[in-house]
Amino acid sequence: MVITYHGLEFFKVTFGDTTVAFNPISKSSKYKSTSFGADIVLSSLNDEDFNGSKTAARGDKDPFVISGPGEYEYKNIFIQGYPSLSNYKNKKRINTFYKILLEDTSLCFLGAIDSTNINEHMKAFDGEVDVLFLPIGGAGVLNSEEAYKLAVSLEPKIIIPMHYGEVSDKNSLKTFLKESGRENLKSIDKLVLKKKDLIGKEGEVVVLADL
Repeated sequence: MVITYHGLEFFKVTFGDTTVAFNPISKSSKYKSTSFGADIVLSSLNDEDFNGSKTAARGDKDPFVISGPGEYEYKNIFIQGYPSLSNYKNKKRINTFYKILLEDTSLCFLGAIDSTNINEHMKAFDGEVDVLFLPIGGAGVLNSEEAYKLAVSLEPKIIIPMHYGEVSDKNSLKTFLKESGRENLKSIDKLVLKKKDLIGKEGEVVVLADL
């Protein structure tokens, strides 16, 4: 499995000949969008910054788009979506956070979730989390302190922060790394991951460079 970051909450996850796009940025967003072919698109919030499924269509790739709570199966991939709340752009809206199992590795993508009733929302979610995609920037989503507290409670093996930089407080990543005791952590271009790589990991933070 190879994971790369494309800004905001936009990730590309590739395994074998299958590609999943999380919260692709649409062309109408003011933020930079990256275009590539995906088999599956997961969109957590109906906003131009997160619902760019058309940017994930290329050639014969016409992605299967998931944009709300429920249980889904596509190409023998199982996905669960759970409702939560977001205050992104100062608008109270429903955000969907997802759990997806790829290559026997569980990914939890929280999307643009905020702290409102977060404990209640998390009660619906169970099971082991191998990789947690975690918003940290505030501005309508979890801030760094809230995010780290939630991450600790979910006990993921790997934490990948997102939603920081130009969309939020410029110090949010620095604050989050300080909270997690990893002030000097350097970013990497991509995360190449196999199930065996997770053995012994507990809350390891991985910062991916915005490609």
